[in-house]
Amino acid sequence: MSIPFDPNRSPIPHRVDAPTRREMLLRGGAGFGALGLSYLLGNGSARADGPELVPDPEAWTRPEGAKSIIFLFMEGGPSQLDTFDPKPEVNRLAGQPLPSSIKRVILPMGEMESPLLESRRKWTRRGECGMWVSDWLPHIGECADDLVVVRSCISDGLNHVNGVCQMNTGSIRGGRPSLGSWVTYGLGTENENLPAYVVLQDNERATVAGGPRNWGTGFMPAVYQGTKLSGGEEPIPDLHAPEGVDDARQRRKLDLLSRLNRRHAEARPDQSELDARIASYELAFRMQAEAPEAVDLSAETEETRRLYGLDREETATFGRNCLLARRLVERGVRFIQLYHGAGSKWDAHSGIEKNHEENCRSMDLPIAGLLKDLKRRGLLDQTLVVWGGEFGRTPMSEKGDGRDHNPYGFTMWMAGAGLQGGRVIGQTDEFGLHAIEDRTHVHDLHATFLHLMGLDPDRLVFLHKGRPERATLNEGEVARRVVG
Repeated sequence: MSIPFDPNRSPIPHRVDAPTRREMLLRGGAGFGALGLSYLLGNGSARADGPELVPDPEAWTRPEGAKSIIFLFMEGGPSQLDTFDPKPEVNRLAGQPLPSSIKRVILPMGEMESPLLESRRKWTRRGECGMWVSDWLPHIGECADDLVVVRSCISDGLNHVNGVCQMNTGSIRGGRPSLGSWVTYGLGTENENLPAYVVLQDNERATVAGGPRNWGTGFMPAVYQGTKLSGGEEPIPDLHAPEGVDDARQRRKLDLLSRLNRRHAEARPDQSELDARIASYELAFRMQAEAPEAVDLSAETEETRRLYGLDREETATFGRNCLLARRLVERGVRFIQLYHGAGSKWDAHSGIEKNHEENCRSMDLPIAGLLKDLKRRGLLDQTLVVWGGEFGRTPMSEKGDGRDHNPYGFTMWMAGAGLQGGRVIGQTDEFGLHAIEDRTHVHDLHATFLHLMGLDPDRLVFLHKGRPERATLNEGEVARRVVG
């Protein structure tokens, strides 16, 4: 049972005054300059001589809970009708308008009266639980007994920018901390030599809808923001010191830089980006010892590399990221987010057959490999794995062979974290447009994720301008059927 927030026991002993117009423009222009290698929690201070930011973690944590979370984000919105939520009625009435008995909704493209588009998928009951999984996901289907599929998710974002923003921050508008920031703020880090919050994309040339704000800290200190790594052969560029620069010389350089930075920061106590930048230099120095081994996949066996699909062209890129996620979990990284289809590549307004077939083929084997590998290494129970996008797709057609955005009823799944797998929670109507049972809003999902990480979403509070802020915007509730 959640314990209500006690205003007399505030977990945050500081208050940030409203910035001046000049300060606001300065922060807006330079606020993301410290995104690289920004996380350092250490003993709970952003600065060794600064205020304690997390004085009493026991105020919002439980002894049980997963140690890490891997969020597999399918950017663009995968179709629930073609993956985990079969709807025979859509196929039976394909080519006809949606029946008038189904409540009309607002769609980005406004094609509410377009004819229904059949799903060409073949569905099979997978695992001992008999979960329905489409033929586009044969490998994930092998893990059906480990999955908790929620078919009744809802959100408020009609378009990608506000949908991705809400799935990451709880709000369709930018300016709030990301879920990863809340987790690292609440739990800290288990490894001071690696970032606690890491973001990886499968396409470095693409931009996630909304950009870095999806792993930013909003009104929290910038020290809690995500660190974006590269998905290529060198995930952390420029990690090694130049030839001829030994550790002692590097340490002297950083000490001098730290003194200069601190002198500059003393006159600007409310600019948390400066604290984050100072911390990033210190973290970078320590990463030079541990990070090269953490991101080096050459020591992995050929069997493991095949398990993640590194031997296949279509799965190698995302497979590397999934394998890297497992290695980071092993080394105590708290929050790892993998974007698949970065640049809204799942956004199938037309040609959904080709679009989704290619996307599923490139992520199905690596994700199944990740689940199997975590399980056989005894890591799955202490890791929460989440799969989903910012919304789903409509049963009505668009452009004849595509589907529009659908935030009114879509599917996500979870695995690990001690969850009892092999279950399906909630349902949509017979056409897969509206969630009608166990409706689970993004705020409820976030509350559930935090709960499974051992955090109390009602007591995890950050005071912003004197107001207690929570990750769920005071609206989310833990999905009790999910957690059992």
